[in-house]
Amino acid sequence: MLTAPLTFRTATEADVPGLVALVESAYRGDASRAGWTSEADLLAGQRTDPEGVAAVVADERGRLLVAERDGALIACCQLEHRGDHAYFGMFAVRPDLQGGGLGKVIIAEAERTALTAFGVPEMRMTVIRQRPELIAWYERRGYRRTGEFSPFPYGDERFGIPQRDDLEFELLVKPLG
Repeated sequence: MLTAPLTFRTATEADVPGLVALVESAYRGDASRAGWTSEADLLAGQRTDPEGVAAVVADERGRLLVAERDGALIACCQLEHRGDHAYFGMFAVRPDLQGGGLGKVIIAEAERTALTAFGVPEMRMTVIRQRPELIAWYERRGYRRTGEFSPFPYGDERFGIPQRDDLEFELLVKPLG
């Protein structure tokens, strides 16, 4: 069986509703449990909203990279130029397509894009430290744990409703090039 090629492009405002649905499906609620990236046991409520995604799409410091197959939105990630590095975030792969190697392809394209578009030597991201399986996946892609932590935004339901009181983010970094 032949699979249509994967195509990448920068998101537009017209993509916002589909991107919100994709990110929500990958991280929250029962639908997210079809994949392995679900945060449903750690956070309830929303992962993002149309205003947040639209702000990323409109931000001139970066881009929201979209992956499509046969015209269908199947993955996305945020790349933001932050001086000497690129920030990687809002990474989502459709839950029914997770676990088959697609994430590796997406992150490799994100790294290539950050290097060529921004000319930065390093990619950085923050990951909830209570997600050891996700951190291990990034470590297998060459990211290194820094031991630098930042607090979860408790009280700001735009980022979800915490199901525990010890959530925090760890900074992961990877040299590019």
